[in-house]
Amino acid sequence: MSVTNETLRDEVRTWLDENWSPEIAEALANESYGWETSPERKAWLNLVLEGRWSVPRWPEEWHGRGLEDQQAKIIEQEFARVRAPGTGQDRMNLWANTLLAGGSQALKEQLIVRLLTSDVNMCLLYSEPGAGSDLAGIRTRADRQGDHYVANGQKVWTSGAAVADYGMLIARTDWDVPKHKGISFFFCPMKQPGIEVRPLRQITNESHFNEVFITDAIIPAENLLGPLNSGWQVLNTALAYERSSMGEGARGPRSGVKEATNEEPLIALAREAGRLEEPGLRQDIAQTIAYKKLNALNAARGKAALKQGTSSSVMSLGKLAMSRILHEEARVRTEIIGAQSLLEGENYPRAEDANFLSLNAYFTSIGGGTDQIQRNIIGERVLGLPKEPEVDKTIPFRDVRTS
Repeated sequence: MSVTNETLRDEVRTWLDENWSPEIAEALANESYGWETSPERKAWLNLVLEGRWSVPRWPEEWHGRGLEDQQAKIIEQEFARVRAPGTGQDRMNLWANTLLAGGSQALKEQLIVRLLTSDVNMCLLYSEPGAGSDLAGIRTRADRQGDHYVANGQKVWTSGAAVADYGMLIARTDWDVPKHKGISFFFCPMKQPGIEVRPLRQITNESHFNEVFITDAIIPAENLLGPLNSGWQVLNTALAYERSSMGEGARGPRSGVKEATNEEPLIALAREAGRLEEPGLRQDIAQTIAYKKLNALNAARGKAALKQGTSSSVMSLGKLAMSRILHEEARVRTEIIGAQSLLEGENYPRAEDANFLSLNAYFTSIGGGTDQIQRNIIGERVLGLPKEPEVDKTIPFRDVRTS
């Protein structure tokens, strides 16, 4: 049943008036950064799901409203107006969108709701010590045994693995075809004896990344996404969603100290430091904000292609742009606070933020495909430049040399 834009907007506003409150807003604003979701956020996400606002573009069968993009954006606008989270997951939820696109009926019934309400923790099991930028070169294997697969191998640079309930795993299931054709995509249960997680210490003194050792791990057959040996296509869909989210936003300062106003953070910081009237600094701030606005338009273009079921290469452009934006924003923050950036500790939150963001910007430069790989994708698929030669692309993977 169709609904007019005005009726839909009134319905969203009425629902938000009845359910969103300053108390909920304050509770969510005071959350600590981490991989596990707070009870307050879970409760709110459940409310949003019950109202069918989480994934309005999805079919009603899967808790959506079957709306076109234009009307879904009305819902997002109204949620943004009161700064309420939870909608737009049909664009941004990597895990749920990947599952909806390729998962079995049983797996979707088991996990879709939990993914939309952050009741299950996830991680990515893609990169390996010998296969990072060239993911098609993975050597982790999954062998069918009765009603399940047995996986063996090693993954690295896995964020959130220590708390994850499932990992989106790519593994080789056919060694006698070229490397892109023998890969399958699974939701691998992480809480089992065959999974060992070892943390990796970062330059920010945090341990968001891990090594994951997989030894005879059991994966139920219904946890296969897409057809057997067609995991490369599922992976490209998942990567498009990942690059979309990385290209649209990133983690902010970690000190927890907010600027005094609701204006653009760099403007507020410059005003606080008494440097907003300096012409050179104003130009740097304006350029960084312009990059952000332009990238938001590019992200919208990429998502329009993604909505049509294509894996948009424009997402690579957005991710590469966000990488540049984050490095530039960290540089401008450092410039604004000047010599204070040499200090650290809770007494110097602005320095803490500038230094942390300078280091953390490399997360976007590396995760989801390095800047160099994004440039290759843009060159080949957006600009139409010749592909780099791949001597092992057409031979059986079993015959590919490892050294």
